[in-house]
Amino acid sequence: MLSFALSKLFWMLAMPGNALILMMAAGALLLRSRRWQRAGRRLVTLAALLGLLAGFTAFGPLVALPLENRFPRPELPAHIDGLIVLGGAVNPPITADRGDPSVNDAAERLLAFADLARRYPDARAVFTGGSGRLFDQTLKEDDSARGALREAGLAEGRVVFEADSRNTWENALYSRRLLDPKPGEVWVLVTSAMHMPRSVGIFRRIGWEVIPYPVDYRTTHDAKPYLRYESARTLMILEDAVREWIGLVSYRLMDRTDALFPAP
Repeated sequence: MLSFALSKLFWMLAMPGNALILMMAAGALLLRSRRWQRAGRRLVTLAALLGLLAGFTAFGPLVALPLENRFPRPELPAHIDGLIVLGGAVNPPITADRGDPSVNDAAERLLAFADLARRYPDARAVFTGGSGRLFDQTLKEDDSARGALREAGLAEGRVVFEADSRNTWENALYSRRLLDPKPGEVWVLVTSAMHMPRSVGIFRRIGWEVIPYPVDYRTTHDAKPYLRYESARTLMILEDAVREWIGLVSYRLMDRTDALFPAP
């Protein structure tokens, strides 16, 4: 529990968008002090330059590119025993408030999972994801995912839902406990391409070999164009990539992955 809370609090400060705003606010406060005006000007200037770099160039996509290219999408075998899709593609608070399944930018996880579940009707299918919120664990992802997968054409009862996990480490642990995979079985893991290296490392760490099936790409193969004009979207790519790089390092330090940067 402590590591979960600390990771959430750390990310609140380390998230690039939040960090830039905090830097700008600190600089503005320093500008009001004659003694610290020079430091304030430097801090505001640095925040503005970093904001331009993060929002209007391909810096974020270039940081994300090694993550997304790490595991190419494979040709799947004729027989698959099971499919796993990681949570993170839905918006439980909006679903609860509006009464309609709400998905986010990672919706491709659910779409690809639904497609594979139809292509392999005999494979066991599981959605794993509870709530990653720090202070309120009452709204779970499974309700939103049920509705979204139903709208994607999957019949009720086709998917098993694991709704207690709070992060990727628990996704793997609780899914293994729920499904009890046997040696020699073929399981396919569906998640965002940027998230795949850490996810595969976790599954390998607990002794569960999976076939990675990356989806939800945020970059082109070469990160072009190098100049961009949708700053919010470009900043979001950077934030997702930074979170994954930090996650890879921290999970390795906690012995939750089998390698610092897992490879095929």
